[in-house]
Amino acid sequence: MSASKESEYYEPEVETMPREKLEKLQLERLKWQVHRCYHGSGFYRERFDKIGLKPDDIESLDDIMKIPPVTKKELREEQTKHRPFGRYTITPQKGWREMHPSTGTTGVPVNTLWTHNDKEIITRWTARTLWTLGVRPGDVIQNGFSYGLWVAGLAVHYAGQSLDCFVLPIGATMTERQLEYFQYFGSTVFLSTPSYALYLAERMRQRGISPDQIPLRIGGFGGEGGMEVTSTREKIEKGLGIEAFDYYGLAELGPACAAECQAKAGLHFIEDHSLVEAVNKDTGQKCAPGELGVLVLTHLTREATPLLRYWTNDYVRLDYDKCACGRTHLRAAGGILGRADDMIIYKGENFYPVQVEKVVRSFKELGDEYKIRLTKHEKVGSDIVTVVAEYIDETANTEELKNKVKKALREELAVTPEVELVKFGTLERTEFKAKRIEDLRGIS
Repeated sequence: MSASKESEYYEPEVETMPREKLEKLQLERLKWQVHRCYHGSGFYRERFDKIGLKPDDIESLDDIMKIPPVTKKELREEQTKHRPFGRYTITPQKGWREMHPSTGTTGVPVNTLWTHNDKEIITRWTARTLWTLGVRPGDVIQNGFSYGLWVAGLAVHYAGQSLDCFVLPIGATMTERQLEYFQYFGSTVFLSTPSYALYLAERMRQRGISPDQIPLRIGGFGGEGGMEVTSTREKIEKGLGIEAFDYYGLAELGPACAAECQAKAGLHFIEDHSLVEAVNKDTGQKCAPGELGVLVLTHLTREATPLLRYWTNDYVRLDYDKCACGRTHLRAAGGILGRADDMIIYKGENFYPVQVEKVVRSFKELGDEYKIRLTKHEKVGSDIVTVVAEYIDETANTEELKNKVKKALREELAVTPEVELVKFGTLERTEFKAKRIEDLRGIS
């Protein structure tokens, strides 16, 4: 550990580096990575040769736009054709130290490899993200991210230890024991998905455990979008008695590659290790600062399975201005704003589950859980979208409340879905990532 406990930054020189100097470092690392990918990977060499691109054609950061983005589907196909890890694996097997699959609610996982150096670099940058959240030496970290093959739990575990913290490796399981650990082991930091944090807060209320009875002070919540939705953050903070921060990562790129600082002004990315872009979904062109686009990430320092321009499917608005906290690394303002593959098209309008979450959790009469059910009209064949939410008690189950929710949804989505209110406890709770969309259109 290199920083003093009182320091705002874990690596001050890097985190506050002038952008001109930071971009110079990025370009040096990008050129290095592009050359090794072209010369060491049949997968990348084929992609470059197909469009007549050579490594030396990458002379500036903007030149990265010449490289075609790579999708998870393409990585899956590559690993299926060239088992087990695909030809974008550059490091020989003797250098492999760990394997981690991607996560998600659908699809076949993509396997990612780490060398010893990858592990060290990822541990260090994850420690930086924890520090950004407010973790300090001596904290007791209750790690509610999954362990096993899912990489977030393990990366945070390594990083927490490197910060001289006491790590409780409970993972995303054993809900009642989580509450016991809050009470008996002095946990000061909790990490999990936002859905699980809300569920634990619900269980605390049901068991009569007050937030004042546990020593938790901060939490980092990722694995799902929506953490920066005001109503979600407020419910977690009130329910657990903490300061709640957004946390972002993905197994293919880095399990914790962006974190919110004390200013709560968006997710700071680790730009000395990743090149970050927002790209227009339809044109493929780079978005202007603040413009909505798909997050595209490039490894600058990864050894084993580097990715050039990975299409994450996550929507962001990038802010390049220096943050109030003093950090110069760019931010995703408002966090992850939705996923392209979660987009719902209804009556000519597009919307995302995170927008429905914003509405549902703004009503004190409703619980935290919700589901978006997609069905077909039996006679007409048109789509029907129904938002299912839970009322807290029977007195709230009224047409008046239903109409208020419909009106709020209309204002947020520019379209009015159906609303169904069900008894509290009806919808499934989750210890992992919540699956919000229930698509029944193909079921007769």
